[in-house]
Amino acid sequence: MSDWLIYRGAGAPHDGIEHLPPPPPWRDFDGGPLVAPPAALDPSSERRLGVQHREASHHRPGETERELVNAALYLRRPLLVTGAPGSGKSTLAHSVAYELGLGRVLGWPVVSRSTLRDGLYDYDAIGRLQDLQIARAAPAAAESGAAPGPDPTDEPGGGIGRYIRLGPLGTALLPAARPRVLLVDELDKSDIDLPNDLLNVLEEGEFRIPELERLAGSAPEVEVLSDDGARVTVRDGRVRCHAFPFIVLTSNGERDFPAPLLRRCIHLHIPVPDKERLAAMVRAHFGEGAADRYEAVIDRFLDREPGDVRAVDQLFNAIHLTQRAGWTDEDEEETRRRLTAELMRPLDRTR
Repeated sequence: MSDWLIYRGAGAPHDGIEHLPPPPPWRDFDGGPLVAPPAALDPSSERRLGVQHREASHHRPGETERELVNAALYLRRPLLVTGAPGSGKSTLAHSVAYELGLGRVLGWPVVSRSTLRDGLYDYDAIGRLQDLQIARAAPAAAESGAAPGPDPTDEPGGGIGRYIRLGPLGTALLPAARPRVLLVDELDKSDIDLPNDLLNVLEEGEFRIPELERLAGSAPEVEVLSDDGARVTVRDGRVRCHAFPFIVLTSNGERDFPAPLLRRCIHLHIPVPDKERLAAMVRAHFGEGAADRYEAVIDRFLDREPGDVRAVDQLFNAIHLTQRAGWTDEDEEETRRRLTAELMRPLDRTR
């Protein structure tokens, strides 16, 4: 394997990220102060990667996949991953985080109502107003003998930091020594404006929080809550990255993206999994020997008319049901075949 690969797709954690060369001059960021490293991978990643991370040891990504992931790491550019549903697009982000030891994957599942603000931060103005009203009523409560509650106005910026929580994109852009991994899932489901709204943030690696900018003179440093649940310091109302995050934008191909977004991304298309790749996925989730044991189910999954759309989840569902139901005799075998056919019905067919 070429020595230049940081992400090797070998499925074993290593310190390759420590050998990542400096960024290009036009992608070199200087945000600070540095935040603490994130927590380790969570159960969501373990589910994606298969029981005890077996998928990584059974299946290695193709050469093009490895090379483009590394291109995104070297160039500090987002990776736009397209492909059919269930082809492993989102799993790629978890695989990179696991192998390179980059901690918990930040997830932003995009829907039609998602806005850039949703990904950056949330400000609970109503909650702050209610707490301020309670604090102002504290003297009267004290006169009646009630115990006074905490006064949020005693904190920097009038306590505004406790009402601001960074979103997954905002947390990914916090200044960190190592890049965070961010999965922006199904960007093609978004409103037409979101891909264009992302352009400046992805290019500049920073964003501003107006509610904190207005207080920068009196409270230059304010602690807010991150998507990880940790308290982090925001200086002068601006969040600017230090190591540009590894961002995976996934799309099922339901729409085209504007050229300015494509220019800022490395594009990877993952083809429909072939039998070898499907067998590796089955071994990852069902153990050694599962691919041979359920070869007929895999063949049935692959046996489709041109243009039919099936997701790998359908194959997993059929195998799991077959495994747990324990069908053995001829009558049960007919049940297995019938239910397998129903569970793996093409997604673009309603009947």
